[in-house]
Amino acid sequence: MPVTHRPARSLRVLLEPPDPALALLLGLQPDIEVVDSPVARPEVALVEEVAAVTALLAEDPECRVLVTARSARPGLPEAALAAGAAGLVLRDGPVEDLADCLRRASTGETVIDPALTGP
Repeated sequence: MPVTHRPARSLRVLLEPPDPALALLLGLQPDIEVVDSPVARPEVALVEEVAAVTALLAEDPECRVLVTARSARPGLPEAALAAGAAGLVLRDGPVEDLADCLRRASTGETVIDPALTGP
């Protein structure tokens, strides 16, 4: 059985709250490593609540934080960005799209899924 190796520098991602199923799917990406604590100094964090953005940034101001949402809600993109988030992404989309958003956010890009901006 072939052994796959991660690049020497994987993109460290924190899931807050932890989500074992999503961690497994993201961990299948060759360049993403899911970490279980802010102490691991993740480059990007995925959070479900806008309030978590401020707490994570207080611990690690260099971490890029993306808020996940299942659907568009009025004012959510603005609230996420105002809290310091690097963007807003669709929670239940294809894992490849989510991984791409994580990579883009890690480079400093603001990422907002068009499906979450409403009509």
